[in-house]
Amino acid sequence: MDILGIIVLYAVVIGGMWFLLMRPQKKEQKRVQAMLANMEVGDTALTTSGFYGVIIDITDDDVIVEFGNNKNCRIPMQKSAIAQIEKPSGE
Repeated sequence: MDILGIIVLYAVVIGGMWFLLMRPQKKEQKRVQAMLANMEVGDTALTTSGFYGVIIDITDDDVIVEFGNNKNCRIPMQKSAIAQIEKPSGE
């Protein structure tokens, strides 16, 4: 095998690794950004620490989440701390 063949082989391997590793990560990142952009007051949020709460206020980078029925348990947190959003059912 000559040097050109080895270079082509390395290029194919590196391209394959990028396709298998980086592309799914960027796809997930876009999904999370879209979820955070569609977040509204009244949605149920699952935090990265595993707590469920209702979003009561949204600013540019932060949200205020109310946990449980206790009105005194309102915690401001960054949007990046939200792992999942659940829209309220339209009953």
